[in-house]
Amino acid sequence: MTKKTSKHRNRNISNGEPPNFSGQHLIHNKKLLNEIVKRAKISNKDLVLELGAGKGALTAVLNEQAREVWAIEYDSRFINKLESSGMQNTKVIQKDILKVRLPREPFVVVSNIPFAITTNIMKMLLNNPKNSLQRAIIIMEKGAAKRFTSKSVKDWYVMAWRMWFDIRIEKGISRDNYSPPPRVDTAMVSIVRKKQPLVSYKNVKTLQALLAYGLKYPTVPVNNFLRSIFTAPQAKKVRAEINVVPEQTVNSLNEEHWSTICNTMIQYVPPYLWPRK
Repeated sequence: MTKKTSKHRNRNISNGEPPNFSGQHLIHNKKLLNEIVKRAKISNKDLVLELGAGKGALTAVLNEQAREVWAIEYDSRFINKLESSGMQNTKVIQKDILKVRLPREPFVVVSNIPFAITTNIMKMLLNNPKNSLQRAIIIMEKGAAKRFTSKSVKDWYVMAWRMWFDIRIEKGISRDNYSPPPRVDTAMVSIVRKKQPLVSYKNVKTLQALLAYGLKYPTVPVNNFLRSIFTAPQAKKVRAEINVVPEQTVNSLNEEHWSTICNTMIQYVPPYLWPRK
């Protein structure tokens, strides 16, 4: 197999650190790198996107397992090392992570991402469930990992992700595995696309608007929230179906609750009465 060269080099990149470089800590523990790839269940059929390839330690392991690896890296200090590594199944792409065009074909993400842009990367991957992401293993700040997997959700987009993806913390990771060591604890997070979405992909914008509206005031009682969308009899039936008490707050609702509310609203409430984002 011939080596694949990049056609995506950004020729306007300066020699300095890019805006998104802050927060990048490189993993040097080979045992951990192998565990990350093993947990991602990479096979020779997979196209893998690595966001923030750094010096290529994780890339090298992925290169041995995947059909093809897209190693995304902005910093020019690492690009030459990546391109001269001889990794036959890897395409090196020098680009700002947040400006990457996601593959149209099914793909997997395996990345130790720059911590400073964790939420933006997650939004890029998960806000549009119509993309081709199948699953991911992402190393991120433990605080962010807990926020994305907490039972109590305050951010509407986090709840929206759960309609289409299962997100869980696989394990915590010691700071000793990094160079330089981060000042924060980190965790390995897995993301898997649900076989059956809780809300249809065609209703993405409707769901997002509903969640943004409902979670704007997360401590409002559920009954008050439901009465702002449904008639009194409808609200009572929905509350009975999701099995919550009237004084329970909106931020206590889980993804199954929200999917029932959304799907019932679509079925019985006229569209001109739906919340607008």
